[in-house]
Amino acid sequence: MPAEITTLLTFFGGTGDLAKRKLYPSTYNLFKKGFLQEHFAVIGTARQELTTGEFHEMVRESIADFVEDQANAEEFISHFYYIQQDITDSAAYADMLTLNNELDAKYGLKGNRIFYMSVAPRFFGTVAKYLKSEGLITENSEYNRLMIEKPFGTSFGTAEDLQNELSEAFDDAQIFRIDHYLGKEMVQNIAAVRFGNPLFDAAWNKDYIENVQVTLSEVLGVEERAGYYDTAGALRDMIQNHTMQIIGWLAMEKPASFKDTDIRAAKNAAFNSLKIYNREEVAENFVRGQYGESADGTQKKYLDEMDVPADSQNNTFVAGKLQFEMPRWEGVPFYIRSGKRLAAKSTRVDVVFKKGLNVFGGDVELANPVLTILIDPKGGIEFKINAKDVTSEFLTRVVNLNWTVSDEDKKLTPEPYERMIHDAMDGNGSNFADWNGVAIAWKFVDAIQEAWDATREQFPNYVSGSMGPVASDELLAKDGNEWVFKG
Repeated sequence: MPAEITTLLTFFGGTGDLAKRKLYPSTYNLFKKGFLQEHFAVIGTARQELTTGEFHEMVRESIADFVEDQANAEEFISHFYYIQQDITDSAAYADMLTLNNELDAKYGLKGNRIFYMSVAPRFFGTVAKYLKSEGLITENSEYNRLMIEKPFGTSFGTAEDLQNELSEAFDDAQIFRIDHYLGKEMVQNIAAVRFGNPLFDAAWNKDYIENVQVTLSEVLGVEERAGYYDTAGALRDMIQNHTMQIIGWLAMEKPASFKDTDIRAAKNAAFNSLKIYNREEVAENFVRGQYGESADGTQKKYLDEMDVPADSQNNTFVAGKLQFEMPRWEGVPFYIRSGKRLAAKSTRVDVVFKKGLNVFGGDVELANPVLTILIDPKGGIEFKINAKDVTSEFLTRVVNLNWTVSDEDKKLTPEPYERMIHDAMDGNGSNFADWNGVAIAWKFVDAIQEAWDATREQFPNYVSGSMGPVASDELLAKDGNEWVFKG
């Protein structure tokens, strides 16, 4: 049985879709595994009028697929409480404070509190301000922590304003910015593979790596998200957060230890060396795209999707090259791409190593060894290496050493939200974005968006069901490289 975590967990937006689909099941899994036992309570709060019984039924339905023992589930649900609340009204926090104190006494919670914001980002600062001004942040407890869903701002300026608001109530060490990609099992495997194997640890630099590629491709289009997506595009929706956080694990320096403070320091050493492009450099190093019809005509183009402006210049595809101005990565390009309506759904990392010195001569050709970490939809690790071909002549061929996550492993693997709620309870910030990384990612992305806003592109420029614009392939070809993943 793991050590019990003592906490009061408050979900703002407690009747929302995220709470029902992810947050309550994740919390229940922590209860089943013994991280939560007797000394915990959960508050859900929203504008909706609900009785305690109705709220319990909502939680009961949300965890139904995870229940193996009904008595166990009912014990879990008995720790749940609901408050109807207008989070923009300071007076509405008085009832919450009263309930917090009652639950603290009832369950022996030691004043330990986690506030989870599953609400619209415009309310983040307001809630944080009132948590402090209305006395909900305890002083003599082990911890008070704030968990925040993305997006953290829509630009560097808005992100900085939000950071300043939150900093009035919470120290940065108390703020846990969620990027659920960091909770994915195979993203966390990047560190295990890289630092756990001397072969890769020693070769993780410019002397042995030719380029690094990160792909986040989707087969779906904008679906019903046009209202949001047309203001964000792939650049803000996928690159600024998910992609850059994966890049952090790949580009970081070797940490002094595996403590969260050392991990963040190592990541920041890389983020702080990321080259921010001017307008001319954006044109040279980044490509944008917008999907057109599919080859068979069954998929309409982005401009014909519901609620998309007919003259939209929004990007549904981004490919680009990142450069880190640090000794480890001098001259090594990091290629990234993400887009909708592509040939295959895949989130993956491909680390392309340099070709070895050909001592064989003659007709022997050596390929670049490639280490691939498959993140979604199937997890796994592949390592393509040169080996001898089965012929009388001495020729080589590429063989693939691979491992795929088994069904049994999948059953044991925590869901990203389960892992992140646990880590916040445990005070482990390793898998959360810190302010420095968020700020640099926004500065980087803002420079690209500003350059794109100053020009118009002829859209659409790629066929739905392809792997994006031809210019994406040409971007790598200029450096003598090519995408490992062809779709």
